[in-house]
Amino acid sequence: MRKIHVIGIGAGDPDQLTLQAVKALKATDVFFILDKGEMKSDLVQLRRDILEAHVPQGTYRMVEARDPERDRSAGGAAYPPAVGDWRSARAGIYERLIMEELGEDESGAFLVWGDPALYDSTLGILQEVLDRGAVTFSYDVVPGISSVSALVARHRTGLNRVARPVQITTGRRLAEGFPEGVDDVVVMLDAHQGFRQYADQDIDIYWGAYIGTPDEILVSGPLAEAADRIERLRAEARERKGWIMDTYLLRRRHRRD
Repeated sequence: MRKIHVIGIGAGDPDQLTLQAVKALKATDVFFILDKGEMKSDLVQLRRDILEAHVPQGTYRMVEARDPERDRSAGGAAYPPAVGDWRSARAGIYERLIMEELGEDESGAFLVWGDPALYDSTLGILQEVLDRGAVTFSYDVVPGISSVSALVARHRTGLNRVARPVQITTGRRLAEGFPEGVDDVVVMLDAHQGFRQYADQDIDIYWGAYIGTPDEILVSGPLAEAADRIERLRAEARERKGWIMDTYLLRRRHRRD
């Protein structure tokens, strides 16, 4: 039976690969890479660099396919269906790649930024492919260092405080209100700088973009003082590279540890 490895490759630094990830890389015959277009070609190159660093040349194949476009203008009630359509389109691509590019006795792999279990669609899409029934395979998951872990490590702070909960959410959810009963909130997938609506509150921010790469940008401090700088740096970086991946931690300061 065909086998698929879903390998977490960290937030961008090739040194963040675990020994388990390296072992899985070396056990893979075919690596499936989704190309997100010319503006994000460096994401594909980072994957190539990881393979060149850890897997002997000539022992594997790389197969690339174009990632389907997602309707990013959809909001409100239209957002979940738009994401569902995009995931189904991806499932069709995954299905074709596994059927046509992977032999019955071979193993393939998808290299996932950060950790496959945290705000990533790969596991759900693979299950959708299996549910369709056109191709069968087994798969395993290798955890990776998430952008959340890398963020707090680079800022030399903890993710949570003593006996306190921490919540991980999205920019869309943050726009609906600061989570109740939580003073430490990690925000991912925020394209609209939702932190700005809390700039008048007693909150510190720990922000990072392109974490673990040569383009890494870090900003921390009181949100009221840091918000404008983050927005400016973010806009400049997005204009320069054509894309941006950032994550941040918001931490209320009105309670003492």
